Amino acid sequence: MSRFSGLVRRWRAPAVMVGCLALATGGVVAVTAAPAEAATSITINGSSGGRTFDGVGAISGGGGNSRLLIDYPEPERGQILDYLFKPGYGASVQILKIEIGGDTNSTSGAEPSVEHTRGTVNCDVGYEFWLAEQAKARNPNIKLYGLAWGAPGWIGGGNFWSTDTLGYLTTWLGCAKQHNLAIDYLGGWNERGYNVGWYENLRSTLNSGGYSAVKIVGADSDWSIANDINSNPALASAIGIIGAHYPCGYRSSQSNCSVPSAATSSGKPLWASENGSDDYNGGAQAMARGLNRGYIDGKMTAYLNWPVIAAITPNLPWPTMGVALAAQPWSGHYAIGKNAWVMAQTSQFTAPGWKYLDGSSGYLGGNRNNGSYVSLKAPNNQDYSTVIETMDASGPQTLAFTATGGLSTGAVHVWATNVNSGNAADYFVHTTDITPSGARFSLTVQPGYVYTLTTTTGQGKGTAAGPAPGALSLPYSDPFDSNAIGTEAKYLMDWQGSFEVAACGGGRAGRCVRQMSAQAPITWDPLTDPHTLLGELGWSNYTVSSDAMLEKPGYAEVIGRAGSQSYTGAAGLNAYHLRVSDTGNWSILNSNTNGTVSTLAHGTVAALGTNRWHTLALTFSGSTITAVVDGATAGSANDSTWGAGQVGYATSQGETAQFDNLSITPGSGGNGGTTSTVVGAGSGRCLDVPNASQTSGTQVELWDCNGGANQQWTSTAAGELRVYGSSCLDASGQGTTPGTKAIIWTCTGGANQKWTLKSDGTIVGTPSGLCLDAIGNGTGNGTLIDLATCTGGSNQKWARN
Repeated sequence: MSRFSGLVRRWRAPAVMVGCLALATGGVVAVTAAPAEAATSITINGSSGGRTFDGVGAISGGGGNSRLLIDYPEPERGQILDYLFKPGYGASVQILKIEIGGDTNSTSGAEPSVEHTRGTVNCDVGYEFWLAEQAKARNPNIKLYGLAWGAPGWIGGGNFWSTDTLGYLTTWLGCAKQHNLAIDYLGGWNERGYNVGWYENLRSTLNSGGYSAVKIVGADSDWSIANDINSNPALASAIGIIGAHYPCGYRSSQSNCSVPSAATSSGKPLWASENGSDDYNGGAQAMARGLNRGYIDGKMTAYLNWPVIAAITPNLPWPTMGVALAAQPWSGHYAIGKNAWVMAQTSQFTAPGWKYLDGSSGYLGGNRNNGSYVSLKAPNNQDYSTVIETMDASGPQTLAFTATGGLSTGAVHVWATNVNSGNAADYFVHTTDITPSGARFSLTVQPGYVYTLTTTTGQGKGTAAGPAPGALSLPYSDPFDSNAIGTEAKYLMDWQGSFEVAACGGGRAGRCVRQMSAQAPITWDPLTDPHTLLGELGWSNYTVSSDAMLEKPGYAEVIGRAGSQSYTGAAGLNAYHLRVSDTGNWSILNSNTNGTVSTLAHGTVAALGTNRWHTLALTFSGSTITAVVDGATAGSANDSTWGAGQVGYATSQGETAQFDNLSITPGSGGNGGTTSTVVGAGSGRCLDVPNASQTSGTQVELWDCNGGANQQWTSTAAGELRVYGSSCLDASGQGTTPGTKAIIWTCTGGANQKWTLKSDGTIVGTPSGLCLDAIGNGTGNGTLIDLATCTGGSNQKWARN
């Protein structure tokens, strides 16, 4: 029994009645006789026709969203992998879609190619094959799916729809085979349309290469390919599955998942081959709707959430999306999201190959506002599972069920997740078992829940928990010699290009980090020069030093105080750079997410040349930035745009430079900036910029702490509370009266952006003397923040964590 077992009262129902389970917000409150009439009658009919269920899955890729997972220590790494893939334990992912790396950014990072240059293949690069191996080890029946977002630039002279790409994908499949991985599904080019002839040629290439069992998914974009499938028999023969992205609407409530008739009449399985893109907790309601309604509305038989995990640092785009959060391998901290348990309500009670029962799926009472239900039966034609969601229901509903058509009339096990709850103990709870009378039973469902009624067993909820979060402390260093060849060095996260561990050149023994992309790639996002980042957003005053060697004319950089990395436009980075070229030209640069780069200082040192090692260093002390080349100060600049951030490497496009002996040592002085979250004493939630907005005037709020860059506040010696490096917490309109909104605004140095962090936990504005206040003593997500007369209340007390 569950933790609610002590609340259950049982008694014998009349012979003609059946057991009824009543669930309330707090759990099971009673098991009673069934009512004489139920609001909704549902027949679960095993004879009902329906499509074959293909699975509930998730995506690793479309950015480096899984990057830091491989760097986690044991046992935490194994625990996270169990929560993702182990049957009967956590999310129980049934399909894993992995990126076919192309050395280019594809949303939140770049993933390495197995063939950076034509003819040179390394099947051990990156971490996607490792992740697939880990998934297969836990669930041998998991299905694997490969898709490219970009490709190395040698392919087709920059044309993805080329014969080069066909060979490249075959090479990648061969690499998968070397890792004992059989790929079940293969796509084309993510969200970049389709080429009819290319897809036809892909089918013949796979067949002739020994991969006839691999099904092609087209076109990982919208439904438009269905029109060509219906009119072109050759394309129809080539495409095994039609996969569309966000068919219920992009980042929507997933309330309506209709599909055009051309798709439903094609005779092909229809998939939501990318969906979600939501916070690992905040997306649970949308997922609950979409998992059911994708089939009810559109006969979609697979749902793939983007991404599987948020294993990236919080300054990158979409830092909390997935079903789990794992952004701190140095501390081992991780968190399993509500999304995982909503997914489990389907994945733990089904398997690919089950059949949907169309006549036993629909909307409660015929009204989609009441919620939805889908029923599936097992291949044995006896076991079944019915998944019910009541996200939009306004009150309790009593449902009367009849199992027929050869389905089991044995015990029905009920599992439930209270999606509206913030307490993890309310997720994926085995509430009780119902013994039907004949084939009939009843269930009372509450609003905001997902329920699964099943005749199967073997489900479970993992109990492992990670340690508390903790910072990556300084000093930090890595000579890279302990990293395996072809891997990404510990904690380094590529944004563009591919920085891999390789044997050192230039006569140096040991291992170094080498930028492997020798030409501009076929991009998915806007092209930038190759760069990679590492570390904490809270690092403020420090020296970052590294050896560097140019292999050909170009430049190399060390980066410091790197903050937000943008996803759109010029894909810029908030950071400082020391750039040094082969000719000896050097500069200290300031870049931002708008793509603007300004030169703060510049000059010339002795030419670096090529194939010779040099040492580059940047020192930050308050607003003073000092550049050092080969132990001598090249120059300095004074700038306070960025107060703290990560370190990194960069090169010019196509420059295969090498780096060695990374060192970050702490400094002192200057603005003394320290970066942390600001947590409300009464709520336990973080001071948050809604939706990670960087728009001046955005009012701040309370939200679940998630490590995002929009929750990282740097206190400076000037009395500022900075976010994103260049925005300040601000009393709107220079207001000094209670009710003044607390907003973010570009830092100006004004008094309305100065704050005193007092020992009693209050944060007091200058010159108003008012306290930072959670309006109305609110503690929930979305509670807005203003200035109010100081009262000593818990809604005005804050902790720096």
